[in-house]
Amino acid sequence: MFEIFSNYWPHVLAVLSVVLGVPAAVHAAMTKQEVRSALGWVGIILLSPVLGAMLYAVAGINRIRRSSIEQQRSQFRDRRPDDLAKYDVSAASVAGQFGQRFAGMKLLGDRVSRHRICSGNTAAMLTGGDRAYAAMLQEIADARRSILLESYIFDRDPIGLRFADALIAAVKRGVQVRVLIDAVGARYSVPSIVGYLTEGGVTVRVFNGNIIMGLRLPYANLRTHRKILVIDGAVGFTGGMNIRAGFTFEFAGETQAHDTHFRVTGPVVADLFQVAAEDWRFTTREMLDGDAWRITPALTDSKPRQPLMLMRAVPSGPDRANESNHKMLMGAFSVARRSIRIMSPYFLPDRELISALVTASLRGVEVDIIVPAVNNLLLVDRAMTSQFDQVLKGGCRIWRADGPFNHSKLMTIDNRWSYVGSSNLDPRSLRLNFEIDLEILDTSFAAAIGETIKEVVRGASPVTLEELQSKPFLKRLVNRIFWLGSPYL
Repeated sequence: MFEIFSNYWPHVLAVLSVVLGVPAAVHAAMTKQEVRSALGWVGIILLSPVLGAMLYAVAGINRIRRSSIEQQRSQFRDRRPDDLAKYDVSAASVAGQFGQRFAGMKLLGDRVSRHRICSGNTAAMLTGGDRAYAAMLQEIADARRSILLESYIFDRDPIGLRFADALIAAVKRGVQVRVLIDAVGARYSVPSIVGYLTEGGVTVRVFNGNIIMGLRLPYANLRTHRKILVIDGAVGFTGGMNIRAGFTFEFAGETQAHDTHFRVTGPVVADLFQVAAEDWRFTTREMLDGDAWRITPALTDSKPRQPLMLMRAVPSGPDRANESNHKMLMGAFSVARRSIRIMSPYFLPDRELISALVTASLRGVEVDIIVPAVNNLLLVDRAMTSQFDQVLKGGCRIWRADGPFNHSKLMTIDNRWSYVGSSNLDPRSLRLNFEIDLEILDTSFAAAIGETIKEVVRGASPVTLEELQSKPFLKRLVNRIFWLGSPYL
């Protein structure tokens, strides 16, 4: 057998090249929606048919079938409590409060998100892990009926164990608890927190992978990057914060990473619950129904301690909601008149978003983009540095924030419209990950987000074209090579 193979291996290789390469190239050409992605994969397959086809099978195919997700999620479509319909907001109301251009944003959101913009909500900004985790743990301790938690990373460290013990205690007092952790994120700790939770009686699953036998590479690009916590169907938490000790001063001290999370109440909590419950059903086939999972958002009385806000949940991901966040950003950049403030740990927008930002700048809009001076992902940082010149040449400003790594994802337009949540401005968040963001129309909230960003800018250093061009040629070349691979970082 070996002798036959040694004599005819070129023929075998040629046959394999055709058998594997042609179907892979055809699949890439027919299924990829972006021409650059399709060309990239077809080029890889043609240049190395066997190896390229294997690589495409591992990293290039979206194995989460959209029809499968859509079929399951359609069962949730009409589950929003009827008594919340009165909080829905009309385009005329938005136009009256914020102007016709933001009524246009309402219409855009209606068409790209399954969830309606609604009134009667509050959002409290929680800066730093010490404050955010304390608020979340307090709500978990007070839970009486149900807890639904979805997170990208849930570390088995002092903070993770504190959350796990609180969830285990909730189970022991009769609370229904469901925990969903991304398979990639669960591997950040070895051993995983999953075993600890399971031993404590918590019902926990991993999204799209097997963390016991090891990470399943075909699913590495299709992650739930969402961070959602819903307590008793009444109070919700969402934002950019994973569950990690490194985000607290208590355990990390002065080196703690920074992030921003939000505690929300009102009708939008029903939509946050629906998104997380859909992900849970997709993973486990269990419908979260019954009295324990009843949605009863904490609706504020006639004299609220916090101003009521117009708010919408915007889920996105490689399903029916594909690129919802991308479309919302394009719309927001196009309606800006005075200012666009963006804070993101990873800034690798595609050409369309760069053009939208540059066009806004050329219209006279002040565009400020804040990224960390020190990044936790070196390759991503090198890639986005290579792209900065495209933004700076259009008149936008980029700032490097000094100090510890800041993981916050914050955006505000004209001090009226805000967009906060889990989405980064990079290819993974915009096309590959399952994300959850909040669209918020409220001047006070936008002002608070704007002030947070301005405070960071005060201690930041501007990035200039001269600085970028003065770097050694070899370093710029290496950065550019990393930039070429940015869709896969």
